[in-house]
Amino acid sequence: MTMSDMLVTTTERIPGQEYEIIGEVFGLTTQSKNIVRNIGAGLKNIVGGEIKDYTQMMVEARDVAIDRLRTNAAAMGADAVVMMRFDSGSISADMQSVAAYGTAVKFK
Repeated sequence: MTMSDMLVTTTERIPGQEYEIIGEVFGLTTQSKNIVRNIGAGLKNIVGGEIKDYTQMMVEARDVAIDRLRTNAAAMGADAVVMMRFDSGSISADMQSVAAYGTAVKFK
């Protein structure tokens, strides 16, 4: 199994699988957009609507956080991660931090 194939689920149970809990795993990232995109986002803020550059930044941050979560789980010898959740917050007007966290498990 490659790291990208590691099952990450938001559920507590994996149907048909017995496993033992290894421990908590995390994937963290902080993302920022460049100054040109920040100016464009500021202009969009005046007229309203979705700020697509920031949406894309959050998608990228989520993907990085999940990849790092899988890396953390693989380093612990896990086969999967259950109860995965996200948390995010602003560090400044143009920086977002995203954390993916869950429970690493090993199949019996």
